[in-house]
Amino acid sequence: MSKINHLPGSTIVITGASSGAGRAAALEFAKQGCNLVLAARNEAALNEVKAECESLGAQALVVVTDTSESRSMINLANAAIDWQDRIDVWVNNAGVLAAGDFDKMPMAVHEQVIKTNLLGYMNGAHAVLPFFKEQGRGILINNISIGGFLPVPYGAGYTAAKFGLRGWSEALKAELTEFPEIYVCDLFPAFLDTPGIQHAGNHTGKLLKPAPPVYDPARLAQTMVKVAQGPSANTYVGSVSLLLKFGHAVFPELMTKATGFVMRRYLNSADPIPLSDGNVFTTVDYGMSTHGGFGLPGAPKAHRKYIAGALLVGIAAGSLLFFRRFK
Repeated sequence: MSKINHLPGSTIVITGASSGAGRAAALEFAKQGCNLVLAARNEAALNEVKAECESLGAQALVVVTDTSESRSMINLANAAIDWQDRIDVWVNNAGVLAAGDFDKMPMAVHEQVIKTNLLGYMNGAHAVLPFFKEQGRGILINNISIGGFLPVPYGAGYTAAKFGLRGWSEALKAELTEFPEIYVCDLFPAFLDTPGIQHAGNHTGKLLKPAPPVYDPARLAQTMVKVAQGPSANTYVGSVSLLLKFGHAVFPELMTKATGFVMRRYLNSADPIPLSDGNVFTTVDYGMSTHGGFGLPGAPKAHRKYIAGALLVGIAAGSLLFFRRFK
């Protein structure tokens, strides 16, 4: 597989660049001397990221973008071409989350989550692929998350989008086999320490926190840079990501019930909070940093106790099912 060995001077488009993993990715690509096109709905936050990237020696262009709108994404691609006359890497990253009982949450919320998380990525690919084909090369990076394999109870719209993303991307990879220098690269990180859950639409009435362990978003950002340098079809970020994938593949019913049990137990004891649509429909003016303050950034060894515990639970559950089946 051919590689982009040198990123300096490459044009990188990043959606959802105003906070979290997108902001972290912008900073990592800036260190490589890339030309960055920063896209999100929050112009003030994007200008902050632009200044940070320029302080690292990169050039940056801010394009206010709503990824759920196809015309907005076409405008983003055109702006990048007008600025640098090419797009080398397009990072589909922007996403939103809404939590709550499926039937109690308004369908408009579910629809917007799917428009942003699924159609937003499709809009991005639809906008950039004509340029990739004209250039004869390009890299499309999709930040899907382990949610593409593992259901998120009380986040049915989010799960529908993530499962859909994985299927769509596989179809796209098959379709593009006649273009050997155009790569579609899917990333499946485990839970990240970003402000995303602070921004989430919350119809549970309870304070939301990510399930441990959570990983440093800089780790995902560094993986994006590596994938841009050497494209790979599927990349799992964090040991827990692979563990959860295989756990659901081997024990799908057990894992599904377990996630529901864990969520219900947490919600029963969590602190109350007012209902909110968060950033599902419009941007917010808080929590625009790379980190959300939930985890232990830079200390991956701290996750080993969770991995070991999950393995023990998986082995015990597997043994139980085995003996029940054959007793």
